[in-house]
Amino acid sequence: MSPLVIGSIGVGILLLAFVLNILKRLDENSPAYLVMNIAGAVLSGWYALTSDIIPFVVLETVWAGAALVRLVLVLSKKSSPDSGEPS
Repeated sequence: MSPLVIGSIGVGILLLAFVLNILKRLDENSPAYLVMNIAGAVLSGWYALTSDIIPFVVLETVWAGAALVRLVLVLSKKSSPDSGEPS
C-alpha cells in the first residue's frame, strides 16, 4: 500500500473522529474517540515521515502521544473501584 493511501486513511480517521465528536456521537473522552485519534495520527505521521515533512511528523507525534496519555487516564479511571461514580 502506498504511503499516500496510508496517510489518507489516517487523515480520514482523524476527520471522522472529529465529525462524530461535533455531532455528539462520540465524547472526547470515549475510548473509541481516543483510539481513532491515536490511529489516525500514527498513520498520518508515518506518511509525513516518509515524505520528509518534519513539522507534521512532530504535530502527529504529539497528537498521538496526547491521545494515548488521555486514553490511559480514562481507562485507569474506569477500572478504579473508587471512580467517584454512584453505585
